[in-house]
Amino acid sequence: MKKRRIKKKPIIILTLIILIAVGVAAYFIFFNKEEEKVAEIKNVDTIEGYDYTLSENATKYYKNLFKQLKDVLTADEVDEDKYASLVARMFLADFFNLDNKITKNDVGGLQFVYKDFRDDFVKLASSSMYKIVESDVYGKRKQTLPVVSSVSAEKAENTSFTYGEETDDNAYVFDFKITYDDDMGYQETGTITLIHSNDKLEVAAME
Repeated sequence: MKKRRIKKKPIIILTLIILIAVGVAAYFIFFNKEEEKVAEIKNVDTIEGYDYTLSENATKYYKNLFKQLKDVLTADEVDEDKYASLVARMFLADFFNLDNKITKNDVGGLQFVYKDFRDDFVKLASSSMYKIVESDVYGKRKQTLPVVSSVSAEKAENTSFTYGEETDDNAYVFDFKITYDDDMGYQETGTITLIHSNDKLEVAAME
Protein backbone atom coordinates (compact mmCIF):
# COMPACT_ATOMS: atom_id res chain seq x y z
CA MET A 1 0.00 0.00 0.00
CA LYS A 2 1.41 3.35 -1.09
CA LYS A 3 1.75 6.11 1.48
CA ARG A 4 -0.17 9.25 0.66
CA ARG A 5 2.13 12.19 0.01
CA ILE A 6 1.37 15.45 1.77
CA LYS A 7 1.47 18.34 -0.61
CA LYS A 8 3.83 20.78 1.09
CA LYS A 9 3.96 23.46 -1.60
CA PRO A 10 0.50 24.95 -0.93
CA ILE A 11 1.21 25.03 2.82
CA ILE A 12 4.56 26.79 2.29
CA ILE A 13 2.98 29.34 -0.07
CA LEU A 14 0.17 30.07 2.39
CA THR A 15 2.69 30.52 5.21
CA LEU A 16 4.73 32.93 3.09
CA ILE A 17 1.63 34.95 2.22
CA ILE A 18 0.73 35.25 5.91
CA LEU A 19 4.29 36.25 6.83
CA ILE A 20 4.39 38.87 4.06
CA ALA A 21 1.00 40.28 5.13
CA VAL A 22 2.14 40.52 8.75
CA GLY A 23 5.40 42.14 7.67
CA VAL A 24 3.65 44.73 5.51
CA ALA A 25 1.22 45.57 8.30
CA ALA A 26 4.08 45.94 10.79
CA TYR A 27 5.92 48.22 8.36
CA PHE A 28 2.98 50.57 8.01
CA ILE A 29 2.30 50.55 11.75
CA PHE A 30 5.84 51.09 12.99
CA PHE A 31 7.90 52.51 10.15
CA ASN A 32 5.63 54.24 7.66
CA LYS A 33 3.12 55.81 10.02
CA GLU A 34 2.19 59.27 8.85
CA GLU A 35 3.75 61.70 11.25
CA GLU A 36 1.37 64.05 13.03
CA LYS A 37 2.15 67.66 12.31
CA VAL A 38 3.83 69.34 15.26
CA ALA A 39 2.81 72.92 15.99
CA GLU A 40 5.48 75.31 14.77
CA ILE A 41 4.91 78.91 15.81
CA LYS A 42 6.88 81.51 13.86
CA ASN A 43 7.72 85.10 14.67
CA VAL A 44 6.24 87.58 12.22
CA ASP A 45 7.65 90.86 13.49
CA THR A 46 10.51 92.24 15.58
CA ILE A 47 11.37 95.57 17.19
CA GLU A 48 15.05 96.06 16.56
CA GLY A 49 17.18 97.26 19.43
CA TYR A 50 14.73 95.88 22.00
CA ASP A 51 14.47 92.22 20.95
CA TYR A 52 10.68 92.25 21.21
CA THR A 53 9.08 89.69 18.89
CA LEU A 54 5.53 89.03 17.70
CA SER A 55 4.42 85.43 17.14
CA GLU A 56 1.96 84.49 14.42
CA ASN A 57 -0.52 82.98 16.89
CA ALA A 58 -0.88 86.17 18.95
CA THR A 59 -4.40 87.51 19.37
CA LYS A 60 -5.68 90.36 17.22
CA TYR A 61 -5.74 92.57 20.32
CA TYR A 62 -2.11 91.79 21.18
CA LYS A 63 -0.98 92.38 17.60
CA ASN A 64 -2.53 95.83 17.76
CA LEU A 65 -0.64 96.58 20.98
CA PHE A 66 2.58 95.38 19.39
CA LYS A 67 2.09 97.80 16.49
CA GLN A 68 1.58 100.65 18.96
CA LEU A 69 4.72 99.64 20.85
CA LYS A 70 6.74 99.55 17.65
CA ASP A 71 5.53 103.04 16.75
CA VAL A 72 6.53 104.36 20.19
CA LEU A 73 9.97 102.76 20.19
CA THR A 74 10.88 103.73 16.64
CA ALA A 75 9.91 107.39 17.10
CA ASP A 76 12.63 110.05 17.15
CA GLU A 77 12.02 110.45 20.87
CA VAL A 78 10.57 107.63 23.00
CA ASP A 79 7.61 108.60 25.19
CA GLU A 80 8.50 106.57 28.28
CA ASP A 81 5.06 106.82 29.88
CA LYS A 82 3.44 105.34 26.76
CA TYR A 83 6.19 102.73 26.58
CA ALA A 84 5.56 101.71 30.19
CA SER A 85 1.80 101.53 29.72
CA LEU A 86 2.14 99.34 26.63
CA VAL A 87 4.61 96.97 28.30
CA ALA A 88 2.23 96.55 31.25
CA ARG A 89 -0.77 95.86 29.02
CA MET A 90 1.10 93.56 26.65
CA PHE A 91 2.53 91.49 29.47
CA LEU A 92 -0.91 91.05 31.02
CA ALA A 93 -2.62 90.40 27.67
CA ASP A 94 -0.15 87.65 26.84
CA PHE A 95 0.29 86.11 30.28
CA PHE A 96 -3.42 85.70 31.05
CA ASN A 97 -4.36 84.58 27.52
CA LEU A 98 -3.95 80.81 27.79
CA ASP A 99 -5.88 79.82 24.68
CA ASN A 100 -2.92 80.22 22.31
CA LYS A 101 -0.34 78.54 24.52
CA ILE A 102 1.13 75.22 23.30
CA THR A 103 2.11 73.67 26.66
CA LYS A 104 2.14 74.63 30.32
CA ASN A 105 5.74 75.81 29.91
CA ASP A 106 4.79 78.19 27.10
CA VAL A 107 4.40 81.08 29.54
CA GLY A 108 3.09 84.31 28.05
CA GLY A 109 4.65 87.73 28.54
CA LEU A 110 8.07 86.30 29.31
CA GLN A 111 9.92 88.75 27.06
CA PHE A 112 8.69 91.60 29.26
CA VAL A 113 9.80 90.07 32.57
CA TYR A 114 13.01 91.31 34.22
CA LYS A 115 15.71 89.03 32.81
CA ASP A 116 17.04 87.76 36.15
CA PHE A 117 13.52 86.69 37.22
CA ARG A 118 12.54 84.78 34.07
CA ASP A 119 13.56 81.24 35.05
CA ASP A 120 11.81 81.46 38.41
CA PHE A 121 8.82 83.11 36.75
CA VAL A 122 8.38 80.20 34.32
CA LYS A 123 8.66 77.63 37.13
CA LEU A 124 6.09 79.47 39.24
CA ALA A 125 3.63 79.98 36.38
CA SER A 126 3.90 76.40 35.03
CA SER A 127 3.25 74.97 38.49
CA SER A 128 0.31 77.25 39.24
CA MET A 129 -1.95 78.95 36.68
CA TYR A 130 -0.41 77.27 33.64
CA LYS A 131 -0.44 73.75 35.07
CA ILE A 132 -3.97 73.19 33.71
CA VAL A 133 -2.89 73.88 30.11
CA GLU A 134 -3.09 70.65 28.13
CA SER A 135 -0.51 70.09 25.39
CA ASP A 136 -1.52 71.32 21.95
CA VAL A 137 1.66 70.19 20.19
CA TYR A 138 -0.39 68.42 17.49
CA GLY A 139 -3.15 71.05 17.30
CA LYS A 140 -5.86 68.72 18.60
CA ARG A 141 -6.61 70.24 22.00
CA LYS A 142 -10.32 70.52 22.88
CA GLN A 143 -9.78 72.37 26.16
CA THR A 144 -11.49 75.72 26.72
CA LEU A 145 -9.04 78.33 28.00
CA PRO A 146 -9.27 82.08 28.71
CA VAL A 147 -8.93 84.66 25.95
CA VAL A 148 -8.04 88.24 26.90
CA SER A 149 -10.06 90.81 24.95
CA SER A 150 -8.62 94.00 26.48
CA VAL A 151 -6.44 95.37 29.27
CA SER A 152 -6.48 98.81 30.87
CA ALA A 153 -3.55 100.09 32.93
CA GLU A 154 -3.68 103.36 34.85
CA LYS A 155 -0.48 104.77 36.26
CA ALA A 156 -0.70 104.82 40.04
CA GLU A 157 2.70 106.28 40.85
CA ASN A 158 6.43 106.27 40.27
CA THR A 159 8.15 104.78 43.26
CA SER A 160 11.37 103.29 44.56
CA PHE A 161 11.64 99.53 44.01
CA THR A 162 14.47 97.34 45.30
CA TYR A 163 15.33 94.03 43.63
CA GLY A 164 18.37 92.06 44.71
CA GLU A 165 21.13 94.55 45.29
CA GLU A 166 19.66 97.09 42.86
CA THR A 167 17.13 99.88 43.39
CA ASP A 168 15.10 101.74 40.78
CA ASP A 169 14.07 105.11 42.19
CA ASN A 170 11.68 105.71 39.29
CA ALA A 171 9.83 102.41 38.94
CA TYR A 172 6.36 102.46 37.38
CA VAL A 173 3.33 101.10 39.23
CA PHE A 174 0.07 100.55 37.35
CA ASP A 175 -3.41 99.52 38.47
CA PHE A 176 -4.82 97.18 35.85
CA LYS A 177 -8.10 95.65 34.77
CA ILE A 178 -8.39 92.65 32.43
CA THR A 179 -11.46 91.83 30.33
CA TYR A 180 -11.94 88.33 28.90
CA ASP A 181 -14.11 87.00 26.09
CA ASP A 182 -15.75 84.75 28.68
CA ASP A 183 -15.63 85.03 32.46
CA MET A 184 -13.89 81.86 33.63
CA GLY A 185 -12.87 83.11 37.07
CA TYR A 186 -9.38 84.33 36.27
CA GLN A 187 -7.76 87.42 37.79
CA GLU A 188 -9.28 90.66 36.56
CA THR A 189 -7.66 93.41 38.64
CA GLY A 190 -4.36 94.07 40.40
CA THR A 191 -1.15 96.10 40.31
CA ILE A 192 2.00 95.65 38.25
CA THR A 193 5.47 97.16 38.75
CA LEU A 194 7.95 97.95 35.96
CA ILE A 195 11.61 98.76 36.48
CA HIS A 196 14.31 100.23 34.26
CA SER A 197 16.80 97.68 32.91
CA ASN A 198 19.37 99.36 30.67
CA ASP A 199 17.25 100.90 27.87
CA LYS A 200 14.23 98.70 28.55
CA LEU A 201 11.32 98.64 30.99
CA GLU A 202 10.66 95.21 32.47
CA VAL A 203 8.08 93.65 34.78
CA ALA A 204 9.43 93.11 38.28
CA ALA A 205 6.30 92.40 40.32
CA MET A 206 2.57 91.71 40.00
CA GLU A 207 -0.14 91.46 42.62
